[in-house]
Amino acid sequence: MNWKNYFFYFEKIGSRYFIVAGLAFILFYFLIKNSLGYKKIQNRFPAKADYIREILYSVVTISIFALVPLFILQYPPVAAHTFYYTKISEHGWIWFFAAFPIMFIIHDAYFYFTHRLMHHKTLFRYFHLVHHHSTNPSPWAAYAFHPLEALVEAGIFGVFLFIMPIHKLHLLIFFFLMIVYNVYGHLGFELYPNGFNKHWFGKWINTSVNHNQHHQFFKGNYGLYFTWWDRLFRTIRSDYDARFNEVTSRVNEGKRRVASSKKLVASSK
Repeated sequence: MNWKNYFFYFEKIGSRYFIVAGLAFILFYFLIKNSLGYKKIQNRFPAKADYIREILYSVVTISIFALVPLFILQYPPVAAHTFYYTKISEHGWIWFFAAFPIMFIIHDAYFYFTHRLMHHKTLFRYFHLVHHHSTNPSPWAAYAFHPLEALVEAGIFGVFLFIMPIHKLHLLIFFFLMIVYNVYGHLGFELYPNGFNKHWFGKWINTSVNHNQHHQFFKGNYGLYFTWWDRLFRTIRSDYDARFNEVTSRVNEGKRRVASSKKLVASSK
């Protein structure tokens, strides 16, 4: 093993996780915890032990994730069979940009079906139970996987490289956007506005409420970026829309008091 290359990948993957999850954690769990508390999906906050467990498992996941590009891109007998390229001119700018939506669609399908498979009763406790210890997830839960699940999740890297032309910037940009949306899914706060779940576009987009329900109840809502597989196979929770509406209809207590005081002043005139 080339340890220099391994630690290069470890640092890149780890820094993405700690920067994105760390900033989200500091912002929502400390700086604006009180002012945006009404957007917290589950009113309670995880315990300190939960954060520690999520981070430790995530470090293990990162160490496994770093092995995958090392094996696929740095081991010549394997690398020779990939569609990896380094010059954009080889496939042009149209393909460069077109590849991103394709990658999101492929990853969402990969995630949905492997996720459902890991929920099978014979596999769940070996692969997926560790992730579900976070019944009220925080941003740190984004990579909190059992090593076996980490291997499954890392498989998407190989899927991309063996089926379509992938530039090095595709990998950098896509996996950065992936961890951003992954952290949002585990944020514990809903950021989309009320009614988004019923919008012609928004109804197909996964939300933090959607994934939070999956962690809380263990069943339903198996998608990552989109809800179309859940809707097609009827695995979206029947109470999803009601829960999303409840969370996004909450009013900031400060705003409510201001509105109430204005009504009192108006009625007294």
